[in-house]
Amino acid sequence: MSFNKQTKFVSPTQAAAVAAMMAVHLFALHSGSAHAQTAAPAAPAAPTQAGAMTRQPGLSAVVGTAPAVGPAVMGSGAAASVPIGTAAPAPSAAAPSATCTAPTQLTRLEWPLVHTMRRLANGQSVTVVAIGSSSTAGAGASSPDATYPSRLAVELRTRFPGREIAVLNRGVNGEETTNMMARFAPDVLVAHPQLVLWQIGTNSVLRDHPLSPHGVQLHDGIERLKAAGADVVLIDPQFAPAVLAKSETQGMVEQIALAAKQEDVDLFQRFAVMRDWHDVQHLSFDTFVSPDHLHMNDWSYACLAKLLGGAIVEAATRPVAAAAVRPDAIPLNTGAH
Repeated sequence: MSFNKQTKFVSPTQAAAVAAMMAVHLFALHSGSAHAQTAAPAAPAAPTQAGAMTRQPGLSAVVGTAPAVGPAVMGSGAAASVPIGTAAPAPSAAAPSATCTAPTQLTRLEWPLVHTMRRLANGQSVTVVAIGSSSTAGAGASSPDATYPSRLAVELRTRFPGREIAVLNRGVNGEETTNMMARFAPDVLVAHPQLVLWQIGTNSVLRDHPLSPHGVQLHDGIERLKAAGADVVLIDPQFAPAVLAKSETQGMVEQIALAAKQEDVDLFQRFAVMRDWHDVQHLSFDTFVSPDHLHMNDWSYACLAKLLGGAIVEAATRPVAAAAVRPDAIPLNTGAH
């Protein structure tokens, strides 16, 4: 009987101990499972960070090369790699695989920039005013720093280190030649620029306006800028699908070239340069035109600034320009050979 009593006394104790051990074990398992469930959502953190990189425009890329982008937009499956809820990159900040180049005969300015060179030769500050429509204002660029006037300022300061060079952006979306001329006094001449870059022609063509009145206005505007003591560089329309669809485009390009020749001012042949990108270098329009098929993008604005900057530097430093700055340096023609 005592054995049975002892057995009955011990069994509940052992059972309680076993139950306690099982409870501890079950608690540990439950805690580990709960910890794993809490930590699991942290896994998508890497794609989110990579997706955030796609929102950064390639503004810091070296001019002349395609802007750098994050890994999430590289490769054929770029769209699928952007997480849901992440903002898509700006179209103009996309990275075309292209190098900024153009034939010298298309970028070289015919006339020396005498007023600009005089200021540089004397160690004085130089003011450049860029007036025009949306191509100057920067439609299609991802930020104000990506517009061609902003990039041109960087180019010129790099080419002339230590010099004070200001490039003022006086572009207004949608304007035509007469609108710009109405702003000459308050937006251009008040700054007393040594160089004026006048981008013209595109909006007149897009609105199917006749060429003849525009030619008269163009000559008048050039005369006013020259009378103010500024070097003048005309910039013709962009080579883009929306512009090419208009019947008067080629006529406008020819009219601007003729006006530059007749007025002895320079012309930067943007239309021919961009046509070379497409027809000779075989770059697609997506590389240098925004999705609206009209405006330029970050890459093409940067390339335009690089090519134009190089042309300005050459025209403001070529030997003939130095002779024009100092008339006494021009040798007399004695007829001897």
